[in-house]
Amino acid sequence: MEAFKSGFLPGNREDSSYQLTEDHTNVRLPQGFLDNNYEDPDLDRFLKEFYNREPQVAVIGDAYNREQAREYQEVIDDLLDDYPRRRFIVAPKSEEAFDVLDPETTTLGYANGKSDIQAEDLGPAKFRGRDVHLLGGNPVEAYSAIEKLTQPTIDGRPPANVVGYDCNLPLRMAYWEYWTPDGWQDNAGMTPRETARRSYREIKQYLQEKDVWPATEPRELYGPAVREPDDMIWMDDGGDPIGTIEDLEKAYVSEYEDKGKLAFQSKTQKEFIEHREGLSQI
Repeated sequence: MEAFKSGFLPGNREDSSYQLTEDHTNVRLPQGFLDNNYEDPDLDRFLKEFYNREPQVAVIGDAYNREQAREYQEVIDDLLDDYPRRRFIVAPKSEEAFDVLDPETTTLGYANGKSDIQAEDLGPAKFRGRDVHLLGGNPVEAYSAIEKLTQPTIDGRPPANVVGYDCNLPLRMAYWEYWTPDGWQDNAGMTPRETARRSYREIKQYLQEKDVWPATEPRELYGPAVREPDDMIWMDDGGDPIGTIEDLEKAYVSEYEDKGKLAFQSKTQKEFIEHREGLSQI
């Protein structure tokens, strides 16, 4: 939620969930990014989750040899028939994989986190002239990779087109520290949510200052994740104000012809007031 509100595209690994519960009745997060479990890869399991979530960006897998690269490329070719406007990523882990992955359809994953074979092991030059997504690493490390992939070279190699970067560090560290360009800082008693929010804001500011932040943010494309009422009050609690963002996320919000958007704490009371007042939903 905090990532999306800060301008990032929400995502998760295919063997994990968004951890939203039935209490989050007023939260609708886009499932924009789907990563694979690189430590326990299973293409069938991944594809099942892909069809279920239909993300905009999907990391298909790591190609350690020509055969794996060919298998992933065939999967992407098939998926493109039904999902022509998605971005599909494969991380090459051998030199021969580069020759198989189609530059017209496949984005190269640049392993920059904890993978056993890093993109640096293969050489940034192999990724030049291709669409590239940075897989992991903190923002300083990511920007260093961007420089290596795009700076002019003596032999005039074309730069890579760096189209994306993902990082799960703000969530992993949210109980203890938040990220800054000067390193991780103690959260001094902030809640995990407040800590993650601080990390996302620091990361965004850092990338904006480096002039690598996108012109259009996902929230502009998907709309807000939480529907807000016209008046921030509870209709089923005497008009008391909605006290926190967390309360709003648990609200039942609907839009009505004469009343606009109204918020209720209880689904039962919402339905009762709709019946009593003769409210018609839009």
